[in-house]
Amino acid sequence: MAALIIAAIAAQLAKSVGTSIELGRDVATTIANFFSFFTILSNAVAAVVLLWAAVWFWTRGRDADTEPPGLAVALAAVSTYMIITGIVYNTLLRGIELPQGSEPVWWSNEVLHLIGPLFLLADVFVGPLRRALSWRSLWTIVAFPIVWVVYTMLRGPIVTNPVSGDPFWYPYPFLNPNNPGGWPSVIVYVIGIAVAILAVASFVVWWGRRTADRTVVESVPQTADTL
Repeated sequence: MAALIIAAIAAQLAKSVGTSIELGRDVATTIANFFSFFTILSNAVAAVVLLWAAVWFWTRGRDADTEPPGLAVALAAVSTYMIITGIVYNTLLRGIELPQGSEPVWWSNEVLHLIGPLFLLADVFVGPLRRALSWRSLWTIVAFPIVWVVYTMLRGPIVTNPVSGDPFWYPYPFLNPNNPGGWPSVIVYVIGIAVAILAVASFVVWWGRRTADRTVVESVPQTADTL
């Protein structure tokens, strides 16, 4: 899955850069914008964490009872980001007409917005060696989306859109205060997505704790004293 995600990111980046060169757009801005999408960042981090999980499992994990704490938090975080990516894209962005020359590579688009998120969702339920995380890990999980939103809103007004020439650029239309609805609409969407991220992160942590607790209980010998 990590290899497929990396291939999808590479294919989409090559398409974006190739189109930028063909149409005479600023390549550096195109690349910077590409890596400013939450989808790209969450998929890239997910690929790294999945590779980490694979290497750990095949080197040390087969004899372990639970994941290392750092890997457990990282998996919970990327699962949250990828699930949110899938939800937001498929409810708010799928079907929105893009500027000419900005069409995604179809298979890459589906990997990044559907297949990858579904894989990480499945991993929440069936991933082996789950560790029960502290509820304080929620702060670690939500830190990245908060930093990304701040970065996006600060960067947006100082970047010239290489496609339209507008003196601003935002990765998603619902974050663009220049669209109808202005800042009130942006604030509502940011609050709504923040609540969704917190809800998904809480579910991921809760399910991990539930699964870990059940595993511990099932591993305890059923003697007369424990029955």
